[in-house]
Amino acid sequence: MAMSGGVDSSVAAILLRDQGYELVGITMKTWDYASSGSSPKETGCCSLDSINDARSVAVKFDFPHYVLDLRKEFEEKIISNFIDEYMIGRTPNPCVLCNKLVKWDDLLKKADQLNCEFIATGHYSQVIQENNRYFLRKGLDESKDQTYVLWGLSQEHLRRTIFPLGNFQKTEIKEMAKDCGLPRLADKSESYEVCFIPDNDYRSFLKRRVEGLEQQVDGGNFVLADGKIIGKHHGYPFYTIGQRKGLEVAVGHPLYVKNINPETNSVELGIKDELLKSELHADSLNLMKYEDFTQLKTITTKIRYKDAGTLSVLNKTNEEIHVVFDKPVSAITPGQSAVFYEGNDLIGGGVIK
Repeated sequence: MAMSGGVDSSVAAILLRDQGYELVGITMKTWDYASSGSSPKETGCCSLDSINDARSVAVKFDFPHYVLDLRKEFEEKIISNFIDEYMIGRTPNPCVLCNKLVKWDDLLKKADQLNCEFIATGHYSQVIQENNRYFLRKGLDESKDQTYVLWGLSQEHLRRTIFPLGNFQKTEIKEMAKDCGLPRLADKSESYEVCFIPDNDYRSFLKRRVEGLEQQVDGGNFVLADGKIIGKHHGYPFYTIGQRKGLEVAVGHPLYVKNINPETNSVELGIKDELLKSELHADSLNLMKYEDFTQLKTITTKIRYKDAGTLSVLNKTNEEIHVVFDKPVSAITPGQSAVFYEGNDLIGGGVIK
């Protein structure tokens, strides 16, 4: 049982114990705040407080608990990719990559060492098996649904995964925590930032991690679609598609980041309507519900976590997918995920090119 020290994974563990499962609690330490140079405020699953909270639940409900040190793997697979993506003008989603390459891969390795048949987490999702395929279905509490960041999980990942909270509302989980004698966890605030950037300032993180970055990229040009220079920026890695605030450019009307060009250290700006696009291409594909795209009918594509989704047609060519939307969508961002749904069922996803 993956335990972050929060209310969701704690109640998930209790539910599984009550169903008769033999539990081993695992808290994954992926990040070392002491050496990161970031804010002293520690939040999320890697802080000492969170590890202690997870351990206290295991002690209270009488099952073993271990801390799994994954800092090396996290640095090599997630942090390096995060930096590399920004340096080529893209906006990464580290949670998607971490779920696949660190959390599930390494948790299954540990499960095998401990002779555990399944792994479980506190995500609000459901694993469904149909027609010899495993796939995800949105959690009952759609406001907490986390399928968007889980699209990279493989069939083997899903075959051995249990999501105890998939059929519950968040309010029910908090009440269960109070009933189980965990009122502090029920009221514990949640962190929505990237776990290794607790102050939510990725620009400062990049400056700390890339030697001489400011000198390399400062002073590039803000340009319009026709190439006209309208100002200077602080470095292309510090901007993302759709950004409006913090541009420090005055032209009498709002401008938004439209394109990022690392080769010329230029950032193209445009009006809001210029962010609209009717199609995208994605690679790094992973399919869940179906082995191929021949059975697809009405598909909804989400291009960001809080996106409601847009009806679309998918065409696969080689290892890429071409998505054509029924109506234009705004701020399609290279490096983010395009995730495909059939109703509440997750079909799969890819990384936007």
